[in-house]
Amino acid sequence: MSDTAQTGAVRAYDLQERVAAYDSDMEIMHPLRSKMADVLLEVLPWARTKALRGVDLGAGTGMLTARFLDAFRHASILAVDGAAAMIDLCRSRLRPAGGRVEFLVADLRAIPADCLAPGSVDIVFSAYALHHLTRKEKSGLIAQSLVWLKPGGWFLNADLVVARDPRVELRIQTLREAGIVNRAGGDARFETRSATRKYLADLERNERDQPLTLEDDLETAREAGLQSAEVFWKEYREAVWGGPKI
Repeated sequence: MSDTAQTGAVRAYDLQERVAAYDSDMEIMHPLRSKMADVLLEVLPWARTKALRGVDLGAGTGMLTARFLDAFRHASILAVDGAAAMIDLCRSRLRPAGGRVEFLVADLRAIPADCLAPGSVDIVFSAYALHHLTRKEKSGLIAQSLVWLKPGGWFLNADLVVARDPRVELRIQTLREAGIVNRAGGDARFETRSATRKYLADLERNERDQPLTLEDDLETAREAGLQSAEVFWKEYREAVWGGPKI
């Protein structure tokens, strides 16, 4: 992602009106989000009593961090996002967790080297964030995450993917649009499939979306050093993948 693209993606989520509507919009556009969080947490091999240290890359409003902290009551986490408005909402949402959460506003491509020591964390995860990066940038972030992870620590990503065949991608998008219209409950943005397609196209352009195929994501992860990378779940255009550091 170019600097311009990265700035555009961050700006899209640094607007108060966009942030305020983020979770409700996600329920309309990505109803499998909670399922993805279920899978990601289920994959983690540790006892729920373990005092884990984690990193949430692109924490957004804090949904996945909140789920992680609920599941692992003795865990702590660093929540990272490029948009200050998102971090503000995340901070508010996670206030009950108190000192178990640290917050960092930072470009995912340039997280300060001194914020995490090598081999200091058990889990690095991300949801609906890394598709804003180019393949090269995603590879670099995974490689950096492996530096932060302890041996046997896990990297997991819950994100968007595209189909290899354009005909399949078109069919998936058609099903997606119909589902959004059905869930939107009269929201003017999604009254028809054509209105929905226009809204999604504008959103994806403004946020600089550039998801890869699942095969390319796994190949990127393995080339970055995550040799164990596998898919744990996929439905239509959303997937959970990752693996442990060897």
